[in-house]
Amino acid sequence: MTPPGHEPAFEFATATRIAFGAGKVAEVPAAVRGLGGTRALVVTGQDPGRAAPLLAGLAAAGVAAVRFAVAGEPTVDIAREGTSRAAAERCDVVVALGGGSAIDAGKAIAALVANGGDPLDYLEVIGKGGALSRPSVPFVAIPTTAGTGAEVTRNAVLASREAGVKASLRSPHMLPCLAVVDPDLLAGAPPGVLASSGLDALSQLIEPFLSSRSNPLTDGLAREGIRRSARSLRRAVLEGADAPVRDDLAIASLLGGLCLANAGLGAVHGFAGPAGGMFDAPHGAVCAALLPAVLEVNLRALRARDPAHRALPRFDELAALVTGRAGASAEEGIAWVRELCRDLAIPGLRRYGMGEADLPALVAKARAASSMKANPLPLTDEELFDIAAASL
Repeated sequence: MTPPGHEPAFEFATATRIAFGAGKVAEVPAAVRGLGGTRALVVTGQDPGRAAPLLAGLAAAGVAAVRFAVAGEPTVDIAREGTSRAAAERCDVVVALGGGSAIDAGKAIAALVANGGDPLDYLEVIGKGGALSRPSVPFVAIPTTAGTGAEVTRNAVLASREAGVKASLRSPHMLPCLAVVDPDLLAGAPPGVLASSGLDALSQLIEPFLSSRSNPLTDGLAREGIRRSARSLRRAVLEGADAPVRDDLAIASLLGGLCLANAGLGAVHGFAGPAGGMFDAPHGAVCAALLPAVLEVNLRALRARDPAHRALPRFDELAALVTGRAGASAEEGIAWVRELCRDLAIPGLRRYGMGEADLPALVAKARAASSMKANPLPLTDEELFDIAAASL
């Protein structure tokens, strides 16, 4: 219990070291060597060719590299395969270069190499939920997209096709030793990737800002990230991502990761995990489809059931941040988000095969999702159905 008159207690944890800046990826080989690495499992996304300069740098630094490509979103089976590969090759460090999928896969592999066992021994919701007792082997995260903020979070999301859901390995031991955020890695990213990943980042700034676990540190980071995302995301997708825009998107994504890791998320991600497990749908695109309806339903629920809630005035502040107009109303802020999604051609969940018949199962799984626990207030089943139906 927080003593009367005091701020709620909080903690803040992140990667041991964060390096941000254009060209910073060139410093990774020396950093890996400094961590004691001699054989690195290099986890990449579906285009392993992007890792060629990194691989050349590792070789020049005297670090042997074993490549492991993750073609889609990470699964329990991919985590098993990568862990077996790292163990067989005697890798003593894991480096992940790619989007959230590559980074989450690398994070899971680094934890499992150190702790042993199967992913299901530790997974939340669908596994045994056991605690990871040992720190991961040294792990370096290098994002090439600006969306997930996975380079500074303490969990790895894995899909289970058998269970039809995504769940997390989660532990403070999983925080990377080094997160390298080089905005120049965003150069040439397709507009669709910038749109879905950028809206994922925006949702990961908005949800912690409205979260029941928000705190003064995450509030400041969220405000800065929302401003940067609001001024640059539309421009990046529709006009192209020049250097200042890439900086804004990369910083917004990084700040979103810091916020979600320390203040939690909400109903957007409460739905996104189950939706991604039930259908072959990219995480960022699902978050983008859900964000407007979640904001609308949360605002309505707060006004109806808890008008004194501390999150309620934050909807007006959010509106001012995204519109750039002091005094903007909560409704104007939500309208701005809807218009952004329209401008960026964000599809509804039907695009990924979801229909009305799927809503009961989706709602049931979302209600049990760990991300839902930090939503500003618990939502009723009727409200959850409203969100899912409006997002189709």
